[in-house]
Amino acid sequence: MNYSLENDQCRVTINSQGAELSSLVRKDLPEIADLEYIWPADPAVWARHAPVLFPIVGRLPQDTYRHQGREYRLPQHGFARDREFMVVEQTAESLTFELRADAQSRQVYPFDFVLRIGYQLRGLQLTVQWQVQNPDSAQELLFSIGAHPAFNCPLMPGEKFEDYFFHFDHPVTLERHLLEGGLLNGQTAPVLQQETEMPLTYELFAQDALVFKHFDFTHISLRSFASDRAVRLRFDGFPFLGLWTKGEGARFVCIEPWQGIASSVGGPPELADKEGILTLAPGQEYSAQYAIAIT
Repeated sequence: MNYSLENDQCRVTINSQGAELSSLVRKDLPEIADLEYIWPADPAVWARHAPVLFPIVGRLPQDTYRHQGREYRLPQHGFARDREFMVVEQTAESLTFELRADAQSRQVYPFDFVLRIGYQLRGLQLTVQWQVQNPDSAQELLFSIGAHPAFNCPLMPGEKFEDYFFHFDHPVTLERHLLEGGLLNGQTAPVLQQETEMPLTYELFAQDALVFKHFDFTHISLRSFASDRAVRLRFDGFPFLGLWTKGEGARFVCIEPWQGIASSVGGPPELADKEGILTLAPGQEYSAQYAIAIT
């Protein structure tokens, strides 16, 4: 079921299936009516808009992990993106969705949890808030969580993918952590050397997503050489970031702040030892947020 937030400048739609942001429209541009910033999830290319990644980020070897002597299977990015959330709070400018552990989730993930995804729209900015609670009285909660929003690229008619670039607020030096079958293979490759712009080409993504660790920036913008339209993400305190598109001709690009990361090549890991796993004590709560601003 779809739910909406709207003001004089923007209209946002969130689907209760996965608590997934499915539309972010700017209404007030004189040159184009209702400009859509979110990828429409064309099933022929990539059938998602902006999935929430939980309770893992990325892929596991053989889609398998170990915990307390047992093996469990989880698909890439976990199961929350395919589950129905309940709306637990709604105001004129915000929506909060909730997913709780149940018999189905415990078959693949033996933890109690409460996951809340909040959306707040103010002006041209949408803030996405995550809240994870551990209601268990004895067991720690092990999890990762991440964002995967896909933005139309190009945004404007008449533009092409190569008209766009990622912009950083200060010169950055970046190396990507390479993936092999969706798993980190321990190798890296340089991407930028004290630069503020990363021009987009499909070749840039020929070896899968660009994966970065422990970078020194908290903002990244998707901008165009051909127009003033742009998307800017802010993600304070996030240790991992992915940038991705599906392949040659795909008309979107994803900017993915992560609190977690794919596993390394090898056998199924102990969940507690998986890189990027967060540990939440019994009765405790975790929160994080990122923001999307459009122009």
